[in-house]
Amino acid sequence: MTVLDWVAAVVLLIQLPIPLFWLVVHPVVGFWRRHVGAAYVVAGAGSWGAVGAFLYNFRDRLFVSEQAPLWAVVAGLTLLVGDGYILYRVKRELGAARLVGKAELAGGGELATHGIYARVRHPRYTGMMAAVVGACLLAGSLLMWVVATAWFPLALLATELEERELRARFGAAYLAYSKRVPRFLPFRFWPHEE
Repeated sequence: MTVLDWVAAVVLLIQLPIPLFWLVVHPVVGFWRRHVGAAYVVAGAGSWGAVGAFLYNFRDRLFVSEQAPLWAVVAGLTLLVGDGYILYRVKRELGAARLVGKAELAGGGELATHGIYARVRHPRYTGMMAAVVGACLLAGSLLMWVVATAWFPLALLATELEERELRARFGAAYLAYSKRVPRFLPFRFWPHEE
């Protein structure tokens, strides 16, 4: 594996499990709120363990960056830097504990509507999706694009479940916020997109 392969592998090991974790947690969040430690162990270890095993077992077919053209490497690295910037902003504005889901698992916290959250409701998912595309560009393999194509609907489903949980937790305040602020990009494609 080349340096670019390793960069792609690390990015994917960090990013791919995130929606899987939330797909385990969000449907039964009431249960996990009573067992917060178990949520991190079961959902966290399961998600990251499964993705780690997958990446390791298929590494020879997933990472073939010697085939990636220069434009793909530049674009991929640019997307990774963009994700790094978004992650920095989210951590600075929310703090590390909220970044790893403690407020959601506790069922508390306040609705973040300032800073980057005044422009998009889910900047972390935006960055995560950019990072996965960036890693695919670096990896340069058809199989990696197949994996990403299968992963994107899971990320969207995790976002839908998170939106449902946020509406339940914050009620009218979240509904007003979602009407005012787009989900992933700082502009709307349709006037009433929520």
